[in-house]
Amino acid sequence: MFNSQKIVVVMPAYNAAETLLKTYNEVIATGIVDEVILVDDASKDRTVEIAKTIPNIQVIVHEKNRGYGGNQKTCYKAALELGADVVIMVHPDYQYTPLLIPAMASMITSGLYDCVIGSRILGGGALDGGMPWWKYLANRILTFSENMLTGAKLSEYHSGYRAFSKSLINRLPLENNSDDFIFDNQMLVQIIWLNFKIAEITCPTKYFTEASSINLQRSITYGIGCLKVALLFRLAKLKLARSPVDPR
Repeated sequence: MFNSQKIVVVMPAYNAAETLLKTYNEVIATGIVDEVILVDDASKDRTVEIAKTIPNIQVIVHEKNRGYGGNQKTCYKAALELGADVVIMVHPDYQYTPLLIPAMASMITSGLYDCVIGSRILGGGALDGGMPWWKYLANRILTFSENMLTGAKLSEYHSGYRAFSKSLINRLPLENNSDDFIFDNQMLVQIIWLNFKIAEITCPTKYFTEASSINLQRSITYGIGCLKVALLFRLAKLKLARSPVDPR
């Protein structure tokens, strides 16, 4: 327990055999995590085999690939079933350091924030960490456009390192969101719509061979999807589209 609240880390995994143990060991080294859940999305490597050798980790396996968003849906549902007060998503590809978990958990358990995002942009080290220049440029253009449409002032919308309060997750209609990468953006827009408080924390990032990354074609599809999500948010504010949290 951390500040009398249960901290659960969820790891959406796909072909993370090379980095899983290193990520898990750093998660546990923080000393505040009560439970770790790994959801494997039909990996083609030894991710599940390795995960099942790790003590004190719950392993859930999708027999068929459900996509990044579908994986997260399973993650959050399982975390709530374990009684999580704070859920922190950490990718097992070691692109984001688990050492920020205590800081992120503290910001949630203090009651000051409902969501904390580990931002690769705030510290100005994204390019130094190996982020391809075209991804950095796309990130900045998309984030500027999304801020203009949503009225938020986030440094980025595309980090996969996030912490949430139980009350926030319970409030969002996550099952209605996409099973693909656009899930992250839909979730953030829903959080903004409901006026939950969002904090950002500087997060160093690492790009290397084993770190997961989508290709250019999927990146373009993702970018168009992000703009569509933000545009629909603005139209909903103008009462020209249904709200992002409409359960239909």
